[in-house]
Amino acid sequence: MKTVGYAAHSSDAEMVPYHFERRALRANDVAIEILYSGICHSDLHTVNGDWGPQPYPLVPGHEIVGRVLEVGPDVTKYKVGDHVGVGCMVDSCQACDQCDHGEEQYCRHGMTGTYGSPDRISGEITQGGYSKHIVVREEFVLRVPDGLDLSRAAPILCAGITTYSPLRTWNIGKGSRVGVIGLGGLGHMAVKLAVAMGAEVTVLSRSTKKEDEAKAIGAKGILASTDAEAMAKAKASMDLIIDTVPVKHDVTPYAPLLDVDGTLVIVGQVGPMSGFMSVPMIMGRRRVAGSLIGGIKETQEVLDFCAEHNIHPICEIIRPDQVNDAYEVMTKGDIAHRYVMDMSSLSVED
Repeated sequence: MKTVGYAAHSSDAEMVPYHFERRALRANDVAIEILYSGICHSDLHTVNGDWGPQPYPLVPGHEIVGRVLEVGPDVTKYKVGDHVGVGCMVDSCQACDQCDHGEEQYCRHGMTGTYGSPDRISGEITQGGYSKHIVVREEFVLRVPDGLDLSRAAPILCAGITTYSPLRTWNIGKGSRVGVIGLGGLGHMAVKLAVAMGAEVTVLSRSTKKEDEAKAIGAKGILASTDAEAMAKAKASMDLIIDTVPVKHDVTPYAPLLDVDGTLVIVGQVGPMSGFMSVPMIMGRRRVAGSLIGGIKETQEVLDFCAEHNIHPICEIIRPDQVNDAYEVMTKGDIAHRYVMDMSSLSVED
């Protein structure tokens, strides 16, 4: 299938239109016309080579919402015209204990990323959602519920599941006390989801300048990490802290905020962290953990949860030819919304 997308050809080049071929349908494949593609901070890190050398040319994008165009003969869950999504994975071994548990992101043999990964059968490099079409095996295609706005649903497939999974893992519900470090693309989804689960949510930030924004999406307010007196008063007041900061930092100042057996889970920074003081961990039996997206079953669960509770990411809709401008803004700081590309202006004939 001929298609077109926006690709990075090196770590220091802007993304430009790129014509390429999607694979012919295998028996269990679904061909999708991409309607909306979210832009994730990890796309920026990946194309910049921050996480290692990349197989350029590379079409990023793992927040994909589209319409089924064609299905292989063995596909049973989807039909032409269905609205579907594709997240951060497009394959896994489907045979190990983790895949059997619905945790394909932890596949013992390595999951196949939506872009920049070798296809498990052909070995060709996967290309992502900044494109007009994509072909994905049925098991990694998700149903987009009717209750979701298609133009704002795409970021749920990364920002949504990345924050939903730890909330479920640590059993957040009515009466839980949750802190969220950062109110960017991940952070604002963590707040919305935790509030919908019944938790009392506090945003942790360097200042209170985003307090109105935090309260508008359900948080009780902002606790400024630079306010020593306020931080001291908040000691042992949280059960779970979701850390969405996407750069190297020290978690020590936040550890005392956790109650006994509380957990701080890192979902933002991928890479080195600053050394931390062990005293608050030992004295309160507190934990620092990490979490990677979620499995396919849980990703479908968060889509359904968002539809049920009318939760949508805060999005700015742009054209694909504005992607480099979006990257420039993202480079300057963590923004409190997600960019989503409306792919309708992208044509294979151009």
